[in-house]
Amino acid sequence: MKKKFPGLSLALLTIIVIACMASELLMTKDPAYMDLARGDIAPCREFLFGTDAMGRDIFSMIWYGGRVSLLIGFGATLISTVIGILVGSVSGYGPSGIDGVLMRLTDIVLSIPGLLLTVFLQAVLGGADVFRLAVVIGLTGWMSLARVVRTEVLQLKNTDFVLASKCLGGGFFHILRRHLAPNFVASILFMAVMNVRNAIVAESTLSFMGIGLPLEVISWGSMLSLSENAMLSRSWWTVFIPGVFLAATLLCLTNLGNYMRKSISRRHSNL
Repeated sequence: MKKKFPGLSLALLTIIVIACMASELLMTKDPAYMDLARGDIAPCREFLFGTDAMGRDIFSMIWYGGRVSLLIGFGATLISTVIGILVGSVSGYGPSGIDGVLMRLTDIVLSIPGLLLTVFLQAVLGGADVFRLAVVIGLTGWMSLARVVRTEVLQLKNTDFVLASKCLGGGFFHILRRHLAPNFVASILFMAVMNVRNAIVAESTLSFMGIGLPLEVISWGSMLSLSENAMLSRSWWTVFIPGVFLAATLLCLTNLGNYMRKSISRRHSNL
């Protein structure tokens, strides 16, 4: 049975992304301004989503912090996608010796727990900021994508159009750009969407554990890192509201990724 396109998820995700990218137009206050005298105020007319323990306006923090979380998600996905395409293409297109080395390297990296590898790379690169966190998460999310790209390239490298381009003197990057990538991009598109979700989850997890972005760098993850204090002071809104936006974004990305995966599987089964 054909799966219905998740139009509601796409619309909601689009609204969240646009609102976060244009956060300056929506913010009612400076999201970084701390007014300790007005900490832990429940949602009201002045503070639509309330304030946190440091007196920061959660409504403004949601949009500003969402932009940071989305930038990390998309930035990490861009890095992991580029690495995955290069490793998978070289592995599938190159000699068997190179293929064996790259796949063994991929297996080794896959065998290391993702969170442990992320913490290790973060320690190597130094203090956490938006750029470094995106790089660290991107460097730990390319392996599955590389395997899919390798499989696609192995099926494509002996086709007539690839062999003809090779005989005419086409180099590896020319063949990758003109002949290989256009034919496997649809197969990895859903993985790229899921990598955005995984990167946002990773940033939130690291911040929640206290080893991600510092508190002064506002993101959905750093907002959730205040959950322990929020529970002690019964300031439920400081955790619930960022959690709702994070969960809604992840759910929309999951629905879109699943739709793409099933559409690709249905297309391959009809070939």
